Amino acid sequence: MNEKNTVIFALSTCPSCKKVKELLTTHNIEFILAELDTLDIESRDKLLLEVKKYNPRETFPTIVVDGGRVVIVGYNEDAIKKEYEIK
Repeated sequence: MNEKNTVIFALSTCPSCKKVKELLTTHNIEFILAELDTLDIESRDKLLLEVKKYNPRETFPTIVVDGGRVVIVGYNEDAIKKEYEIK
């Protein structure tokens, strides 16, 4: 499988976030998931600053690949499939 370091900044109730997780899981792509709405306030605030570095609008999901080499905002199926070479 594709060996990429992937972090998904998401919200547990976000339909687009769920679709991203489902797509990557279906294709056995590993990722670190940070669901900001499930965290304590201090942790959430720290992660929001991290999200803002990659996505100034602070929208979800924000997918960060290889430390920011690629950032995909929202459920952009074409961009995700291209990045992970999913047919």
